[in-house]
Amino acid sequence: MAAILAPRRSAAILGLAEGLRRDSAEILRANGRDVAAATAAGLDAALIERLRLDDARVEKMAKAVEEIAAQPDPVGSVVDQNIRPNGLNIKRIRVPLGVVLFVYESRPNVTSDAAALALRSGNAIILRGGKESLHSNLAIGRIVRDAVTTAGLPEDAVQLVESTDRALLGGLLRRSGEIDLVIPRGGKGLITAVVDQARMPVLKHFDGNCHLYVDASAVAMPERVVEVCVNAKTSYPGGAVCNAVEKILFHEAAAGLIPAVCAGLAAKGVEIRGDESVRAAYAAAIPATEADWHAEYLSFRIALKVVKNLDAAIAHINLYGSRHTDGILTNDAAAAEDFTRRVDTASVMINASTRFADGGEYGLGAELGISTDKLHARGPMGAFDMTTTKWVVTGDFHCR
Repeated sequence: MAAILAPRRSAAILGLAEGLRRDSAEILRANGRDVAAATAAGLDAALIERLRLDDARVEKMAKAVEEIAAQPDPVGSVVDQNIRPNGLNIKRIRVPLGVVLFVYESRPNVTSDAAALALRSGNAIILRGGKESLHSNLAIGRIVRDAVTTAGLPEDAVQLVESTDRALLGGLLRRSGEIDLVIPRGGKGLITAVVDQARMPVLKHFDGNCHLYVDASAVAMPERVVEVCVNAKTSYPGGAVCNAVEKILFHEAAAGLIPAVCAGLAAKGVEIRGDESVRAAYAAAIPATEADWHAEYLSFRIALKVVKNLDAAIAHINLYGSRHTDGILTNDAAAAEDFTRRVDTASVMINASTRFADGGEYGLGAELGISTDKLHARGPMGAFDMTTTKWVVTGDFHCR
């Protein structure tokens, strides 16, 4: 795969987009089986919504794949270069990671996204989806394989594990000599199991306990604060996405905004929990416990708290947050700069919804996941994040 030039890999990606559109009816039939099984099993409505596909979502999948095909090819791109005093030309270039095992749950669009990103970055990838989306993934997997072989790439460049047997995953996680990296994307149980069993490096897509901090200066723009807070929680059905805000902190000087923010959230069906100050301002709030500050709800539930100042907000986020996405709503440039510098997180949002923490919104076309690790990638992972580097040193028969 590392030796295959960009045009052939691009052809495979474009073939995948074409196949998604051509065989959309087959995908939707398979997805219907998955949705019916999930409904019969009593899965949460928000999770079923994440699983469900329709014509518009399949078209969105195809467009995401096309965006990846149009991106600059990372393989061979020069990271940096310099000429040493002795005349040696030293540069670093991007190269594929190798064989990536990608373990994920629920959303079938992730199958086509991951395949396209692997092809763009010159990697081979093994896709192991969740049992909830098995039939959808099998249908998409057949389209991927057709696109890969039609473009003349090795047919096993993208492999889909066709069984959801957990023992099979355990076997894969022990094959450190053949698999270079594993990326788990899903619930905490899945990620913990992968970390415990893997014999190769793991790049984790962990919890999304995301925060918004309403600074003192935000009192000058109450309607905009309400709009962002409500969007950050409710723009996806059920709030069941990792970049939905789970906690909102208010500077004590901005506590007057609490009733309006709570009313906006409640109007969308959000259950509101809060500390004593929040409950004094909004009587319908449920008392928040210590467990609430740690929780990633992945539902229409949120917890609110009043803090003394910016320092207290930053301390709270660094203690309880998951290093995924955290934002500040403010009119104070110095406060925004201080927040950005001191909050330990993969994405900082300044006067923007946390829901923008997304590969597509960042111009990556799609994402393999949102890494909450610090090595070797952090935040939304696109094709460039699926590469490592190689030093290339060119001399004129130099000897040391």
